[in-house]
Amino acid sequence: MINYKIISDEQNLIKFIEWLPELKPHEVYYIALLARGKYFPELANVKTDKYQLARFTCKKENIFNKIKQLECPLGSYMRRDLIVPQEAIALYINLNPRDLIKANKQAIHKLVDLSLMHYNGFNPHFEVMSEVQKSIGTKHFVDIDFDTKDMSVLNDIYSFINQEACKILVTRGGFHLIVETKKIHNEFKHTWYKNITKLNGCDIQGDALTPVPYTIQGGFIPFFKENL
Repeated sequence: MINYKIISDEQNLIKFIEWLPELKPHEVYYIALLARGKYFPELANVKTDKYQLARFTCKKENIFNKIKQLECPLGSYMRRDLIVPQEAIALYINLNPRDLIKANKQAIHKLVDLSLMHYNGFNPHFEVMSEVQKSIGTKHFVDIDFDTKDMSVLNDIYSFINQEACKILVTRGGFHLIVETKKIHNEFKHTWYKNITKLNGCDIQGDALTPVPYTIQGGFIPFFKENL
């Protein structure tokens, strides 16, 4: 039986998980397996390029095993009447933990509001998970997505921020600049974000989902680039 392959490099994936910050008791990591229309045009429509196949929250020590469980038999993931192929899938994580206390409060309000309405097809589990995703916990990182493969832009980036605060995650379409805010030198603290987000190729900034390194992203394997 052929299974979906998600993990490409177990050793480096484990190192990445170990690198992630430790969680507070009320925090979890949020991870999502998506199908991307741009990797498989038959899935694409005008509304979205991303189709959620699976998502979960877990503690740091459980991340690897939970990812491993996603490697189910080929054909298990469907979008409408289409089997999602291997080349369409990509795994993402919110690098900043999710706060379950915040999520619980927001979910209570959301579910009460929905309970006062006529049923319109809502799913309580979906609503709660959405609130978890939106509830940022401790803010360790800022993730800036660059939609370019031109690595010369790193010279400009490192003129606005010290390299020690940065990790470069190379992805299929470009790279993610992952900034660990506690490591930013004082001379850059008030200017780095404004300057970097003005650079050519800068796309999404903030707390976006980040491709999980050393897993398969539409046939590509995201990896951390060594600093210049």
